[in-house]
Amino acid sequence: MSGGGTETSAGGEAAPGGGDKKKESLGTAGSPAHLIIKDLGEIHSRLLDHRPVIQGETRYFVKEFEEKRGLREMRVLENLKNVIHETNEHTLPKCREIMQDNLSQVLQRLQAASDSVCRLQQREQERKKILNDHLIASEKQHIIQWEDFMKEQHSKQAEVDEEHRKAMERLKEQYAEMEKDLAKFSTF
Repeated sequence: MSGGGTETSAGGEAAPGGGDKKKESLGTAGSPAHLIIKDLGEIHSRLLDHRPVIQGETRYFVKEFEEKRGLREMRVLENLKNVIHETNEHTLPKCREIMQDNLSQVLQRLQAASDSVCRLQQREQERKKILNDHLIASEKQHIIQWEDFMKEQHSKQAEVDEEHRKAMERLKEQYAEMEKDLAKFSTF
């Protein structure tokens, strides 16, 4: 008990070191003072000492919480077990079967697509080679044509230069004659 007083043992004897005077003053176990003190102790423990009640409520709460938690966890584990069993027994074999059926088809289609791509690449390479050969031949032909054109231009330039030189000589002769004629007329 709490409350600051001395505690008595179950036999009504005083605690060690308490002395015999209190024992004699309280009287015998059946005396009215002893009964009043016992009743006061019980009232005091019920009104002021809540430890036993709180401990009981705590134990009850913990017990209920653990039971509910355990049941909830058991339901979750049971649901997981059912899902795993369903997956192992039905879903996985079904998926494996579908995958094996479709995988061979996919591999065949993939091989066909790969072959088609290889043929297309080979055709494209051949086309590029032909185009490249044609471009090289065309470029060589253009170079030859350009060289012929430049030779022709040089020969035409030489002809034009020759014609120009002749025209200049004729003009010089014509102007020389005109100066002679002018010199004749200036003497008049």
